[in-house]
Amino acid sequence: MQSENNRNMIIAIVLSVVVLFGWQFFVAGPQLEQAQRRAEAETAAQLQPTADQGLATPAGTAAPGAAPAAAASGDATLPGTFATRDAALAASPRVAIDTPALSGSISLTGARIDDVRLKEYHETVDPNSPIITLLSPAGGPGGYYVEQGFATADGAQATPPDATWAVEGDNQTLTQATPVTLRWDNGAGLVFRRTISVDDHYLFTVVQSVENAGTGDVMLFPFSRVVRQGMPHVQNFFVQHEGPLGVLGTNNLVSKKYSDVLHDGQNNWTSATGGWVGIGDKYWATAILSFPGAPLNARFSANRQGTTDVFQTSFVESTPLVVPAGGTAENKTYTFAGAKQTHVIDNYDKTYGFDRLELLIDWGWLHFITRPMFELLNFLYGILGNFGLAILAVTVIVKALFFPLANRSYASMAAMRRVQPEMKAIQERFKDDRVQQQQAMMELYKKEKINPLSGCWPILIQIPVFFSLYTVIFISLEMRHAPFFGWIVDLAAPDPTNIFTLFGLIPWNPTAVPVIGGLLHLGIWPLIMGVTMWVQMRLNPPPPDPTQAMIFNWMPVIFTFMLGSFPAGLVIYWAWNNLLSVTQQWFIMKRHGAEVDLLGNIAASFKRKPKAEAGGKAS
Repeated sequence: MQSENNRNMIIAIVLSVVVLFGWQFFVAGPQLEQAQRRAEAETAAQLQPTADQGLATPAGTAAPGAAPAAAASGDATLPGTFATRDAALAASPRVAIDTPALSGSISLTGARIDDVRLKEYHETVDPNSPIITLLSPAGGPGGYYVEQGFATADGAQATPPDATWAVEGDNQTLTQATPVTLRWDNGAGLVFRRTISVDDHYLFTVVQSVENAGTGDVMLFPFSRVVRQGMPHVQNFFVQHEGPLGVLGTNNLVSKKYSDVLHDGQNNWTSATGGWVGIGDKYWATAILSFPGAPLNARFSANRQGTTDVFQTSFVESTPLVVPAGGTAENKTYTFAGAKQTHVIDNYDKTYGFDRLELLIDWGWLHFITRPMFELLNFLYGILGNFGLAILAVTVIVKALFFPLANRSYASMAAMRRVQPEMKAIQERFKDDRVQQQQAMMELYKKEKINPLSGCWPILIQIPVFFSLYTVIFISLEMRHAPFFGWIVDLAAPDPTNIFTLFGLIPWNPTAVPVIGGLLHLGIWPLIMGVTMWVQMRLNPPPPDPTQAMIFNWMPVIFTFMLGSFPAGLVIYWAWNNLLSVTQQWFIMKRHGAEVDLLGNIAASFKRKPKAEAGGKAS
């Protein structure tokens, strides 16, 4: 029965809309607007001057030999403020960082890694645009830095954050081949050294040693922390976490939104065996990692200082470093500060034995589909040299994998076409008895081996594929600024053209229109997608029911506007998928003897029905 087949198709489409697009308008959209307003407010606010940064002492006093409270590194405070990042950099002596992937410097005040820029990535698709700045010094705009040190058993900081370290030796520049060693003498018998090395990507190795010239043993607790000043701008999309996160102990992934950490004040984890904590952005991340297997306590914390929110992820090793009189002792930790390149991070896990550093990349709920989807796209990119072509190839592969299911579905639809006269006869015979009509229909389906729900499957099976592809395009660094052909220079961004500006001829921004602005970004590829979707629906004759006909006519228009602001790579996938579906359905249905009058159905869509017929249908 054609009406039931159409109804099944409508149900499938409605489910797709709910699953794929409902969140954008009711969850992600409002959250994104709030995040943008909050980020603007934070950018406008001035950092408040406070006392020199110190170490917060945990409540109570630890017993001798006991570890300090979780993350005894305490809560960071803001130093004096600077109007610009350059002014903040100039406020302290520095050691340069220069590797194939990184540039920047290490502050000799506190020996902090607080100036990191990513050479391989630019802010826009323009190769002449500024490179990405990841870490910045405290007190300047967007202070964001990493600090290591030692704490005493009562929570005091043995290596003050305002201590001025000196470079030991002749090397004044940190490169992948030349580490630097920094030295600080506390004037009370302890000499601290910090040797920092870096690989050709984003991993710093920090070896801290303590030389004890005193007459008694000294017990210290190594700590590391990542501090971020100010509420950063986040996408706030549910497919990806941005904010504090880490892996602590066996199978213990912890992640918090910035707002949740600010509300809680502190989140503590004790007695973890190894792990890491950090702060993740969409494409970049900063993490501190203990030596594998080292026992530690960790903390996420946040506090508001003036008008600035200060966030911190930190850990302190719960086994003390005992420095014997007249001897030395050392501790090793790691810092990741860079781009979330999938295979680079995977290699760190394998090489250093880190505990799932790969979880810096949030593959989402359907990670068991999303990660293989990424690997397939990346493999095809290696062959084709273009991620857009890789997306087209993935679509063909998916169609081939689901061909047996689609073949049964379209064959069932073709069988329903053939028995339409019998269906109409049943409807006429039992038009006053719906129960008998349904029973007769079911007997006919059974006799002809027809599955009335088969029309749903070609659409429903696309939902997880569509969602996983969307996740890959949205979160994976490899897709950022990946070009296709023509005007598509970034597959992870919406189609830059817009019909409402006559493709750039009218100088105005329709997306700024209140309420409906989000729907007024409609480029060429979304239009192509809408046309191919409309053509696909014309494979079947217009449904006799006026309501169903209206839904079928408007659905391509609704999808076109909804997908207008989606990444261009996803829209290209959908358009190509529609074109393949039209070809596939036409071929399968013709092979099973069903008449497919595509051109006739398209022409019928533009014909105005006679008033008498329309009135008869309405009655």
